Amino acid sequence: MANHPDPHFAPEVFSAHSEFGANELTIGGCSAIGLAKEFGTPLFVLDELDFRERALAWKSALESSFGSHAGSVFYAAKSFISVEVAKWIAEIGVGIDVCSAGELNIALAANFPVDRIEVHGNNKSEAEIAQAIAVGVRSIVVDSFQEIERVARLAAAAGVTQNVFLRLTAGIEAHTHEFISTAHEDVKFGFSIASGSAWKAIEAVEEATSLRLLGLHSHIGSQIFGIEGFAIAASRLIDLLAKYRDHFDRQLPELDLGGGYGIAYLPGEESEVPMRVMSELAAVVKAECEKHNLQVPHISIEPGRAIVGPTTTTLYEVGTTKSVELDGGLTRRYIAVDGGMSDNIRPALYGAQYYALLANRISSRPTTSSRVVGKHCETGDIVIREIELPEDIGPGDLLAVPATGAYHRSMASNYNALPRPAVIAVKNGKARLILRRETQDDLLRLDVVEPERSI
Repeated sequence: MANHPDPHFAPEVFSAHSEFGANELTIGGCSAIGLAKEFGTPLFVLDELDFRERALAWKSALESSFGSHAGSVFYAAKSFISVEVAKWIAEIGVGIDVCSAGELNIALAANFPVDRIEVHGNNKSEAEIAQAIAVGVRSIVVDSFQEIERVARLAAAAGVTQNVFLRLTAGIEAHTHEFISTAHEDVKFGFSIASGSAWKAIEAVEEATSLRLLGLHSHIGSQIFGIEGFAIAASRLIDLLAKYRDHFDRQLPELDLGGGYGIAYLPGEESEVPMRVMSELAAVVKAECEKHNLQVPHISIEPGRAIVGPTTTTLYEVGTTKSVELDGGLTRRYIAVDGGMSDNIRPALYGAQYYALLANRISSRPTTSSRVVGKHCETGDIVIREIELPEDIGPGDLLAVPATGAYHRSMASNYNALPRPAVIAVKNGKARLILRRETQDDLLRLDVVEPERSI
């Protein structure tokens, strides 16, 4: 990082190749002003080198910590995927997990190696399962007894033996939002270890001649710091591996411990460090396997937002501002930008918190209590509920909101008929479009006028 003359610039929440020069924010060597002028706003700016470095860091940490027992790093397509990003992932040498036919088709359009594709989802359609089997994906993570029957039947019809994992709930309340916590008992995902349904699922898969059980899978949630929850989940899954070994007189070869590792969204926070997490997790796994006299299985992980989340910054243009008097004689400045909940639903959905920076200049004016809001016709359309920003921010200024790579463009909507923003990749002072901005013509193209039909 270079010197940052703006004291409000917080390197820990911006991508690795972002800095504040003499007068403006640059990302990947590209001027924020220039990017906004060339590509418009709102705009997702993805730091390509940072993305590659983070993916490689997780891959290296897994391989270094587990050695010959290292499995695969699977990139979560749901966090953000495009054909170009899928190509980067393929080049880096990690796998990809997909949750729908749409995500699978993006991977296939990028010629992603099918033997590195893992298929997730709690309600896969028969068409999605059949396509996954037909193209030869590495594995399908099975989520229910009905799905065991479906995958087995469709694999038999295709004349193949399909590799599967069983997704298990380990009964852990991860320290995260209720909507993104996935491994306690009262959720839609997986088979419960505590209730015994996990063991019944194992028996059902073993009875299906068209299925091959590769291993067990657990994912305890998202935006998690520390390995305590992962350690407990690993211990409970390894207990089950031992029970499987004792019952079937053989050992399952793989264990997928999921991910959901936390990242920094606010100044002063830290993203999880891959080597620290993997080394601590490896110590737990090896100790638990030794306790049960098990060989260490191949361990795979799914870092989730930890790869793409910190790599992307959203640029907004300020449209209007106003000051609102509060109780006690206080005032709050409302700063309205040209996006909002259509490109970042997380504050409304999860209460997620973000940081913002004046990107096109350095202000010498004092800061004031501010609220960054979007342009949608909703009171809850709030990007940042409370932040200190310079009091002279006004129309035409640019705001940069960092750490918007995961679950932003992928969860974007057309609410109020707003076209979804473009995504550009920046590297070494060069920028290129990898997902173009939608247009009004794109939206209108879905409207049809058909003659009535008798049904």
